[in-house]
Amino acid sequence: MNRFYAKLGVLLATCLFSGTLASTHAQEIALQLYSLRNQMKVDVDQYHEIIGQWGVQYIEGGGTYGMSDADYRAFLKEKGLKMVSIGASFEEMRDSPDAVIGRAKAFGANYIVTFWIPHTSGRFGESEAREAVRVFNAAGKLAKSAGLKFCYHPHGYEFGPHEGGTLFDYMLANASDFDFQMDVFWVQMGGANPLTLLQKHPDRFPLIHLKDREKGTPGTYDGTGDVESNVVLGTGDIDIAGIIRQAKRNGVEYLIIEDESSRSVSQIPQSIYYIKQILAQ
Repeated sequence: MNRFYAKLGVLLATCLFSGTLASTHAQEIALQLYSLRNQMKVDVDQYHEIIGQWGVQYIEGGGTYGMSDADYRAFLKEKGLKMVSIGASFEEMRDSPDAVIGRAKAFGANYIVTFWIPHTSGRFGESEAREAVRVFNAAGKLAKSAGLKFCYHPHGYEFGPHEGGTLFDYMLANASDFDFQMDVFWVQMGGANPLTLLQKHPDRFPLIHLKDREKGTPGTYDGTGDVESNVVLGTGDIDIAGIIRQAKRNGVEYLIIEDESSRSVSQIPQSIYYIKQILAQ
């Protein structure tokens, strides 16, 4: 079955890159490797190979699958993949940002992203937001001085009410030295509108995680959700087409697919095809 989807990816990539679709968009499509977290446990080599067969060159990563940094860099080069963004924990950005910056530069990544702010579930408030802004501005300033960009990736709990707006509004207003990676799924899960945010703040989201949500999925406000609600882009209840068009207008650098479902291997090539269609319009 996996060979079938790999062949499908090759077919789609051939169609996409042989005609006008290859020359009519400015954004690059990337893949968050967490999408293949379970598959990588089975065969690291095969699934890195499949990424290239899908026509994807750019990746956002986390670990090195048991390899040393040097060996993994060589492995990625062999596979024709480029790491454009690395993940780092809140604690790393607070306590050892220089080490993270060094890791990013070693991999040739331009972005560092933190995906979570530690807090008691259901109790993310102003004090947590204020401390996060302090940590992220300090780390972001160091990243800037190294020629890198630091982003925070909201998970939905940041959209709780605060002084007539939301805690995310507070973070955005006080983010002097960092930007944001929008995960459209989590923004919508938290009760906000990702397209409206992109329209209102066109310069604050250089990276986007594209992830659609099964129709009828209820929202949550604590950063949790059923990963099986991730569906092929354009088939759920998020305005993915509108978001892609707005991202193109905004000049978003990377449109990063993240599919956390058990169907990711079959869904990702379909989502790639969908993005290419919208970008070409």
